Amino acid sequence: MHGEAHDHAHDHGHAHAHSHDGAQGASLESALAMAEAYCRERGEKLTPIRRKVLELLLASGRATKAYSLLDEMRQIHPGSAPPTVYRALDFLLSAGLIHRIESINAFAVCHDLTQCQHGILVVCQQCGNVTELHEPKLRQALVTQIEAAGYRLAGDGIELKGLCAQCQASQAAQPGSAATPEAAAHS
Repeated sequence: MHGEAHDHAHDHGHAHAHSHDGAQGASLESALAMAEAYCRERGEKLTPIRRKVLELLLASGRATKAYSLLDEMRQIHPGSAPPTVYRALDFLLSAGLIHRIESINAFAVCHDLTQCQHGILVVCQQCGNVTELHEPKLRQALVTQIEAAGYRLAGDGIELKGLCAQCQASQAAQPGSAATPEAAAHS
């Protein structure tokens, strides 16, 4: 019995890192508390607006475009102006709390908030789902190859474009959408 209780407490501690559903409320709160503590350590403030933007991203659990965030902010604070939201996003980016997903021009919460090792991001081009692969050796090998080719990575992000399992399934379920780009190109 005692062992179970201990395990439960242990699991809870890690909830923010990898469960986007389930203990949403608790993990959302603990992630925000972590982000706040992290900003304090850096001598910065997670202001209410920055906190709210981070909370919206955490709650969505996927990459979200700035204008969607702005719409959500306006529902909460009708006077929210685009610059306010963009400034909050810039702050969260510079603090390493979120990633900018270049391929779909959206923002997603960093997988492990604050201790970000910047993994390799796999981004669903359809729904904005993001999975962060933590493969430091693979990442390093990629970076080495890129540098050997004479390039320097622009930014920390390595993004792979994809189609997540859910979008693949819903595509397969719609016979009408079976036309692949290649097929379309030949018609």
